[in-house]
Amino acid sequence: MKRPYVICHMMSSVDGKILSTNWRDEELTKTFASYFEKYHLTFPSQAWMCGRITMERDFSNGVQPELQAAPHPIAREPFIGDKNATSFAIAVDSHGKLGWDRNTTHGDHLIEVLTEQVSDAYLYYLQRKHISYLFAGKSEVDFASVLHQLAELFPIETLMLEGGGHLNGSLLNAGLIDELSLLLLPLADGTPQSPTTFEVSEYLPKGPATRLSLTDVQRLDNDVVWLKYRFAHA
Repeated sequence: MKRPYVICHMMSSVDGKILSTNWRDEELTKTFASYFEKYHLTFPSQAWMCGRITMERDFSNGVQPELQAAPHPIAREPFIGDKNATSFAIAVDSHGKLGWDRNTTHGDHLIEVLTEQVSDAYLYYLQRKHISYLFAGKSEVDFASVLHQLAELFPIETLMLEGGGHLNGSLLNAGLIDELSLLLLPLADGTPQSPTTFEVSEYLPKGPATRLSLTDVQRLDNDVVWLKYRFAHA
């Protein structure tokens, strides 16, 4: 199956926590975030992908979709909002909840990953915004199908997977990640019920733990360690 090469790029505390709400030192947290962006750019990727909650928290600025009735029924087939785009931000938004004020974020063209249960009104909203979208299944997201469509419909050869934990866990469980780039922060969090780098939803049949091969270790400033792994199947 044709699909992009997938690199999961994340930062976490030493106990795997990925939310910064309990990290206290705001300036240091901003420094860590700058490392995340800096080392993201070292990879020759054409796209990055996040889940709805991450997109809503960090990128959509709380915009609500401006819905209105579609003038006609809309077929559940892919829509390309900008045929000339060369870099992409992919939002996994199965229920069609995200709002946007334009069809790009951070200069990258938006692609929404949806399920067929979204309303015609939401699809009409995305079309009016010239935001691309594709369908990943009737009610649940099939990530193998998502990656295949991304490779077929857009010039995406390498994709950066950047959370949240359930999104990462779904692709991990499906064997669809090729590399892991992990910025290990000098923090021990311990917050109960806080998301970690990989979380497999309870409704999914869980496969065995995935074996990784360490390919590189670098010590960065502020006691951050950058670990790179290749997945055994890659």
